[in-house]
Amino acid sequence: MNDITTGTVKEEKIIHPNNINISISKNVSRIRKERKLSLDQTAELTGVSKAMLGQIERGETNPTVTTLWKIANGLHVSFSSLIKEEAPLVTVVSKKNAITEDDGNYRVHSLFPFDSKKQFEIYSIELEPGCSHESEAHYDGVEEYVLVSEGVLELSMEREQYIIEPEMSVMFQANRPHTYRNVGTSTVKFFNIIHYPN
Repeated sequence: MNDITTGTVKEEKIIHPNNINISISKNVSRIRKERKLSLDQTAELTGVSKAMLGQIERGETNPTVTTLWKIANGLHVSFSSLIKEEAPLVTVVSKKNAITEDDGNYRVHSLFPFDSKKQFEIYSIELEPGCSHESEAHYDGVEEYVLVSEGVLELSMEREQYIIEPEMSVMFQANRPHTYRNVGTSTVKFFNIIHYPN
């Protein structure tokens, strides 16, 4: 927060990359235990193996975006609730803090984690040329808002395809499988706002 008289930074929190797995480990374990679920029950709900869940809770693996979405959908929680840290009044997040897939060609940066009072979370996402990411259907009522800032993004849902160019946006009900694909020759950069029902 900027001090009006001095212009100095009074409070900030920088989230470093190595904190992601620690946060994921703590959050997955906490959510599972709050719901009094065993690892076997959690595996059945999410489709993620008991062994993988155990490794995630112990911080022994780097879970992919797809794996985290399976856990979030299976437990009916927001994606960012699995990666968020306790935050002060002002939080500064570095874009180095990313979850990646496809050898780093798909990068997800959590900008603003889920807030139960606001019911949404915001991500910055980057796809390299030729890269695509398939997202499982989220539960009913979840909406996604996509705002493209650079590159050409193709959004596919079942037999429907939409081309979103820079300065264009799209909103859709996310209870169907959907795919993000970079169909251009430069990096696609877009913001993704995910709104969850009450």
